[in-house]
Amino acid sequence: MDQIVPKPRGRHSKGMYILPSLFTTANMAMGYYAILQVMHATAAEYWHLDNAAKAIGFAVLFDGLDGRIARMTGTSSDFGKELDSLADVIAFGVAPAMLAWSWGFNLMPTVLLTEWHIKLTQLGAIASFLFLMAGASRLARFNITSNPQPSNPGRPGKKYFVGMPIPAGAGVISAVVHFTGGDPLFSWYTALVWLAMVTTVGYLMVSTWRFYSFKDIDFRSRHPFRLILFLAALFASIWFFSRQMLFIIALIYMISGVFWRVQWIFRRRRERPPPPYKEASQAS
Repeated sequence: MDQIVPKPRGRHSKGMYILPSLFTTANMAMGYYAILQVMHATAAEYWHLDNAAKAIGFAVLFDGLDGRIARMTGTSSDFGKELDSLADVIAFGVAPAMLAWSWGFNLMPTVLLTEWHIKLTQLGAIASFLFLMAGASRLARFNITSNPQPSNPGRPGKKYFVGMPIPAGAGVISAVVHFTGGDPLFSWYTALVWLAMVTTVGYLMVSTWRFYSFKDIDFRSRHPFRLILFLAALFASIWFFSRQMLFIIALIYMISGVFWRVQWIFRRRRERPPPPYKEASQAS
């Protein structure tokens, strides 16, 4: 009589490995859709920019889900990690860079296009490219660093990111555009502020400042009721007041890294260094 060979336990089916990649593909699709919307935007049909901002927001959601699903199901793979990085470059690098340039500089009213405004448009293109380069560099550093250490205090581990993650940087750009409904900037001084903000977000991504990662949140804890209630209230607020809520959340997250950095600087100045060591003289 033939013996039935039991199947080894602990092995996942191929469908389980495909599941995180589906969310990664959705992330990439949202980035591609955002790029198309930016290309279709004009001064008269600026609502395409708002659609692009919304698409980047959904890409942030899908990016968070694919990693968490892969960790929860134990289906992380090298292929998934590489695919996720490539998708992030499209959705959180190329798409927000084009959105930042088109919304803040390219669609400025033609009556204002003096020589200074043309120079400002060129500076905006450079700043948007620097944002893209900073995001790609942030991804490359994240991929090759196994346990990065923040330069300001914080216990090492997965609780903090070293530098603002690229989805958060793209989220800041898209949240600002969505807050205005996609209506492009119309004055040189607001464009100058936008230029500084895009450059600042790019710098925060390549910095070694710490940003909260939300990876220590455990949905499998014994008492997740408070967490579920908080998330439900948060999602309901975003659903009904998406422009205001996403704008506030994005700015608070960006400022949090700056706040912790400044706090560390003042704390280090208050701490007195230890007295210099003096070797005791020997009696002759």
